[in-house]
This record gives sequence, structure tokens and C-alpha cells, in this order.
Amino acid sequence: MSLEKEIMTAIKEAMKAKDQTALAALRAVKSEILLAKTSGTSEELTDEEEVKLVQKLVKQRKDSARIFSEQHREDLSEPELAQAAVLEQFLPEQMSEEEITKAVTAIIANTGALGMKDMGKVMGMANKELAGKADGRSISAAVKAQLT
Repeated sequence: MSLEKEIMTAIKEAMKAKDQTALAALRAVKSEILLAKTSGTSEELTDEEEVKLVQKLVKQRKDSARIFSEQHREDLSEPELAQAAVLEQFLPEQMSEEEITKAVTAIIANTGALGMKDMGKVMGMANKELAGKADGRSISAAVKAQLT
């Protein structure tokens, strides 16, 4: 089943359960998918594009929650984190730090990167290979740790 259909099913379930947090998060995904479909050249989104949309929304929610927490606004932070948790259900299983480190080590060995000057090359390959399985911040941290 495509992500769009899964989202529609989840929206119906959230409506029945009267779960406003889940409903808001799911409607945001539905809105982003519709915007992408109408603004793009193709009518259907690929699975990768759908995952990127959901990742973007999760990242937005987490960044907002972090900012609210820094401003001591836990009343605003908690709903953002709850929405992020709802959206993460639609993402592929995320890699652990160990798995990311192993993958980055293999990429560095394949590219022959020697130092920080090669970080761009390594990051490009790592982002392609680990797309959807790890966030950019974790990948970047692993690459920096191994190239320094």
C-alpha cells in the first residue's frame, strides 16, 4: 500500500479515536503530498519522495520542539514531539549509531577519503546510500568523527 493510502487510513482511524494530535500530524502529511503532486511534473510521487516528505515534517516538528524547550515552553514542545512520534511510524526503521558508523567506514574505504577535504564526496555518497534510514545530522557526525 502506498504511503498516501496508509495516511488516509490512519486519518480515518484518528478521527474515530478522536486523537487530535495524530489527526493534525497526518493532515499535514496529506497536505504536503497533495502540494507535491500538484506542483511537480509527475502525478504520482515515488516512495523515496514520500519518505523525504515525511522526514522533512518530522525534522520540522523536532526542531520546533527543541526551540520551544529552549524558551521553556513545554506546553508547546510536547504536542510537537507527539506529532513527530506519529509521523515516525510511516518512516522506514532508522539505523543505529553503530550501523551508521559501519556504513560510513565502508563508504570512506570505497572513496579513498583521507581528510576533511573529502567530506563533501563522502557525504554525497552516504546520503544516497542511507537515504530514509538515517538523518543527515547523524550521518554528518559519523563522517566528521572518522575523517578527523
